[in-house]
Amino acid sequence: MSTRTVHLAVYDTFADWETGHTTAHLTQNGFTVRTVGPTTGPVTTMGGVRIQPDLALGELDPEDSALLILTGAHLWDAGDDLAPFAAKARAFLDAGVPVAAICGATAGLAREGLLDDRDHTSAVSFYLGATGYKGGDHYREADAVTDRGLITAGPTEPVAFAREVFARLGVYEGEKLDAWYRLFHDSDASAFAVLNS
Repeated sequence: MSTRTVHLAVYDTFADWETGHTTAHLTQNGFTVRTVGPTTGPVTTMGGVRIQPDLALGELDPEDSALLILTGAHLWDAGDDLAPFAAKARAFLDAGVPVAAICGATAGLAREGLLDDRDHTSAVSFYLGATGYKGGDHYREADAVTDRGLITAGPTEPVAFAREVFARLGVYEGEKLDAWYRLFHDSDASAFAVLNS
């Protein structure tokens, strides 16, 4: 990996709670997180937080990124406003740069055809089925799934989502990755000692 910059897509109705674990632990482990909006104009998250994107989507080049993160948002199911983000995800995957999508972003990727031949998950299978995509046979009932550079997770699994990102980027590995997950997913206090050894 030539860069330690991760790009977090932000847009109106962005589900701000879905990537808190991911971005916090990436920055604590030497990565830089830069936000990417439709433009550089401010966006408002589902939680009412205003974010000023670092750059516009048109300026984003996969060569400058270690990973693109796409979160859920009401806009994924309200029209085509976020379709350019799904198209950018295709460009990332075509360039060999991983993409991580959670919640409604998985529906956007389904519409883009990116889940037609990759194992994946989401909220529930019929949610993606409603997009008309052709990947139903590749749907997995799992907290999070990684297949050929694409990480997917449902809306209730931000910790499992983060675990897959950390594994992909080498943030935590082996026992430490397992300990991180047990600490934050299972509230297993014994994992704290392993994680900090």
